[in-house]
Amino acid sequence: MAEPIAAADKRSPVVIYTDGACSYNPGPGGWAAVLQYGGHVKEVSGGERETTNQRMELTAVAEALACLKRPSEVVVHSDSAYVINCFRQKWYVSWRKNGWKNSKGDPVQNRDLWERLLSLVEQHQVQFEKVKGHAGVEWNERCDELARQAVPKS
Repeated sequence: MAEPIAAADKRSPVVIYTDGACSYNPGPGGWAAVLQYGGHVKEVSGGERETTNQRMELTAVAEALACLKRPSEVVVHSDSAYVINCFRQKWYVSWRKNGWKNSKGDPVQNRDLWERLLSLVEQHQVQFEKVKGHAGVEWNERCDELARQAVPKS
């Protein structure tokens, strides 16, 4: 687990970039996040031997939020439509209401990570922003590099 980062004050949010990577899907995967606040930059990353890209995307956001010491205003940048759409379209509201079933009546995939992430999001004021992947966005590119480096090699 990464060391906590100081929380934001009312004047400026903590800015977070996240990314997940997976060699094969499922297969070995990595996640990464870059947290920025008050001129400080903190990089965190990790990996798993058997996972999926979506699990790594969720883990990246959850691990980043877990670094915060106290409730904060946060802007999360992700290239994951899975993560962004869940929060912007409030899929989680229906999932909870329907006993963690999706719109087709099937169990929600990655429920364990969604529950952890939702618990962390509820501790903060979080805004989710979609960033285009592999488009030269500096901090998104850095997260991609860190996530790929975190993928277990064997």
